[in-house]
Amino acid sequence: MKQRFLDAVKERILLFDGAMGTEIQRFDPKPEDFPDKKDGFNDGLILTRPEWIKKIHRSYLEAGADCIETNSFGSNKIKLDEYGYGDRTVEINKKIAELAVSIAAEFSDKPRYVIGSMGPTGFLPSSNDPDLGQMPLEQIKEAYRLQAQGLIQGGVDALLIETSQDILEVKLAIEGAQQAMKDTEKQVALIANVTLDQYGKMLLGTNIQAAYTTISDMGIDVFGLNCSTGPIEMTPSVRWLDEQNDLKILVVPNAGMPENEGGHAVYKMTPEKMADALRDFVAKYHNVRVIGGCCGTNPAHIAALRKVIDEIKPTS
Repeated sequence: MKQRFLDAVKERILLFDGAMGTEIQRFDPKPEDFPDKKDGFNDGLILTRPEWIKKIHRSYLEAGADCIETNSFGSNKIKLDEYGYGDRTVEINKKIAELAVSIAAEFSDKPRYVIGSMGPTGFLPSSNDPDLGQMPLEQIKEAYRLQAQGLIQGGVDALLIETSQDILEVKLAIEGAQQAMKDTEKQVALIANVTLDQYGKMLLGTNIQAAYTTISDMGIDVFGLNCSTGPIEMTPSVRWLDEQNDLKILVVPNAGMPENEGGHAVYKMTPEKMADALRDFVAKYHNVRVIGGCCGTNPAHIAALRKVIDEIKPTS
């Protein structure tokens, strides 16, 4: 399974899907749509509104995505504990993965891959914050191990550690995922993303050079950037990563920088403008092998990116 996904990354540019949260909002969910009426428990929709998640996955695959991410961004044990579902971490992640795998199997025109999404815990283990910096490191690692175990058992092709703000948490997530592979005796590809602000730094000040140096030799298969900014702001970091000529690169930006309108973040980069920006990445940087969309992107953005990829032949 791992080799199959990684062979595809080496052979061609793969297209990820777009945002999940904003697509869920299109269904205008009410508290009663969520488990125990816990409003905002998007990952819990696997238990109450799985048909919504199926429809979103299908929409991205129909738009041309090669890969869909599981709706498990907040399904590590620490986050699930907040909703009272932490003791069901493995079960819930397995269900989420199985649902995505079943939808991917409906598309037989070309290989489709399911990527297990693993978002942040909400804690910052590197910080001295009296609240956010106090979670025991082993507890964070265990939260990710359990999540990865469920996703692997559910049949994902790769694990994606994403939207990471603390490089120490990324390390713990990698270790937890690797332990889960040992426990399940099943290897899948491992992708580690970090999230940088418009100045090229993580929340606690780590720059791209330090982040890459810290985790690039930990056995990950792909290194990536996602969220926080649009593609333009990612350019200096992507250029530096490409020069390392080591790991393949994933680039999944927002639809531009967020703009505050009425207290809500709004993303205004059109599918065409985003496609033009990412065309430059895949044309100029030969190690960029995965692109996709994060906040503010929808199937129209993914369809535009599909056209870009189909125009370009990657160099090995």
